[in-house]
Amino acid sequence: MVIFMIINELNRLKEENRLRSLKRLDETLINLSSNDYIGIGKNQILIEEFYREYPALPLTSSSSRLISGTYPLVDILEKELKDIYGKSALIFNSGYDCNSCVIESLFDKDTLILSDRLNHASIYDGIIHSGAKLIRYNHLNYEHLETLLQKYQDSFKQILVISETIYSMDGDKASLETLIELKRKYNFLLMIDEAHSYGVFSYGIAYEENFINDIDFLIIPLGKGGGSIGSYLIAEQHYIDYIVNKGRKFIYTTALPPVNIAWNYFILKKIPLLEEERKKLSNLTELAHSLIKNYNLKTLSTTHIISIIIGENKRLDSIVSYLLNKGYFVYGVKEPTVPKGSSRIRLGLTPTLSKSDLIDFFKELDYAINNIF
Repeated sequence: MVIFMIINELNRLKEENRLRSLKRLDETLINLSSNDYIGIGKNQILIEEFYREYPALPLTSSSSRLISGTYPLVDILEKELKDIYGKSALIFNSGYDCNSCVIESLFDKDTLILSDRLNHASIYDGIIHSGAKLIRYNHLNYEHLETLLQKYQDSFKQILVISETIYSMDGDKASLETLIELKRKYNFLLMIDEAHSYGVFSYGIAYEENFINDIDFLIIPLGKGGGSIGSYLIAEQHYIDYIVNKGRKFIYTTALPPVNIAWNYFILKKIPLLEEERKKLSNLTELAHSLIKNYNLKTLSTTHIISIIIGENKRLDSIVSYLLNKGYFVYGVKEPTVPKGSSRIRLGLTPTLSKSDLIDFFKELDYAINNIF
């Protein structure tokens, strides 16, 4: 019976042009959908320097953090993070686990969680597992958020508000200043995810805007601008201690291998020095937005992440296929990741692109949208 349900669902997804499949990236294509926002992952100078400094590190830790997975390199990295951010730090294997673990370990049915409607799936998984009451506030709508705070401020033992800094689908940016003004007014706990801003804004927007002390749980995933894998949790020591004792996704997971920990430490020290890469990314972002305006394309983005709204899934597939044949790899995002009728091409700019890459790409995109499909 179950097998028929599975097959029927797969067939339905295929009919609706929503069936996902694994694809191998052709390295000859110009990749316009990378999350390697400041080019660390392809920076051969950094990679060669790293291997000269760390020539023969183990490829596995073979243990969880609570057994033998807290080896000296881990202590060094977490101490460096504390020196930078001024709060204690804990390393997770992924941003997904970090977000979920913090929420499900520290919050319960006596908590109200007010979450931006477009927050990442890992945040919503953590909320489900926590048993907390969830209310989504309209995306980046702080008037709506304040209305909810006013309504529920005396109804729960505690309230947690969760936001990202830059959103991965629309490339729009939260106002930490506004969130923290509300925090001071209504005395809630605040959790911020910097997955798409770390590296692009040096140590992150919260660090750059001097808001670390106002954020209770700062999550810094490393798989995008960090050019790596893993995640940092920046929080007060008592929260760290509790997660070490109660966080199932932390306790029952093999720790990151020494080679990854060393790379994360190496990059952490390099982040402030990558101003040339950030400047190039900024220039490319400015160019891309000017081209979008010139071609009258539709986007909500204000950053290096740019979503071009196409509409229906079938039309999106046709345009992505056309661009692929022209030598451009772009990622098409479909429902249910985005609302029905708002399927889009998601661009992730990196300093490895050239100005001519962008100019030629937008010319082809405009032709595809207006003349073929």
